Amino acid sequence: MEKSRCNWCLASENMMKYHDEEWGVPVHDDLKHFEFIVLDSFQAGLSWQTILNKREGFRKAFAEFNPVEVAQFTDSYAEALMLDSGIIRNRLKIFGTIKNAKAFLKIQEEYGSFDAYIWQFVNGITINNSRNSMERMPATSVESDAMSKALKKRGFTFVGSTICYAYMQAAGLVNDHLDTCWKK
Repeated sequence: MEKSRCNWCLASENMMKYHDEEWGVPVHDDLKHFEFIVLDSFQAGLSWQTILNKREGFRKAFAEFNPVEVAQFTDSYAEALMLDSGIIRNRLKIFGTIKNAKAFLKIQEEYGSFDAYIWQFVNGITINNSRNSMERMPATSVESDAMSKALKKRGFTFVGSTICYAYMQAAGLVNDHLDTCWKK
């Protein structure tokens, strides 16, 4: 019997695999946090399917999502990424990722880990929402508004409230699986 899933993931095997294995699972690994921040910031204006299809290209281009290495990218390397068809070739997002890596490292230094910092926006506990349809799914929340404001203040870019909410869903700070989904 087929599992009941959130309908947003039904378009492809890749999307269903992401839904089943990652989306909404609480993340406590800083490299995974950075990966989701990178991917969600590149998603702005695009579909998640597009991002997932290019995930391996992003992994190669952005040093396996290692913020220490990304923070050291030179302008010439960033410009070379504009020729990489394996990623979304958006100059502002590429340079923004380097800027975000530097801000990410400062938070790690201050809090001991990015994880310790980011989970404070949900008081250390996943927010489990009750959702019966995707149509009622919000694009932002009070928590994503606060996260966006705080990250921008710390020098991040491409972290508007909608991007932060998508990141919160990906990293399991928010559980928005539909009530009918087997992952709920």
